[in-house]
Amino acid sequence: MKIKDIPMYILGSLISVGFFTAIYLVLIMVVPAENKDIALLLLGVLAAKFTDVVGYYFGSSKGSADKTEILANSKKPE
Repeated sequence: MKIKDIPMYILGSLISVGFFTAIYLVLIMVVPAENKDIALLLLGVLAAKFTDVVGYYFGSSKGSADKTEILANSKKPE
């Protein structure tokens, strides 16, 4: 792990923990009627960001970033 990747890992972890915490709280707590729309909006935004995190770490974006780094570090033929 590189120093420049630490904020990315921290942000990804916070989004993931926030998403599962929000789901847990929505399922176990009774949300007041006046706050129901806000709670569902928050859950939807967190779900979208969680999808982005999973897509990056397990999808083609991470592989593409790794490939670019490998190409940048490889020697050019003489």
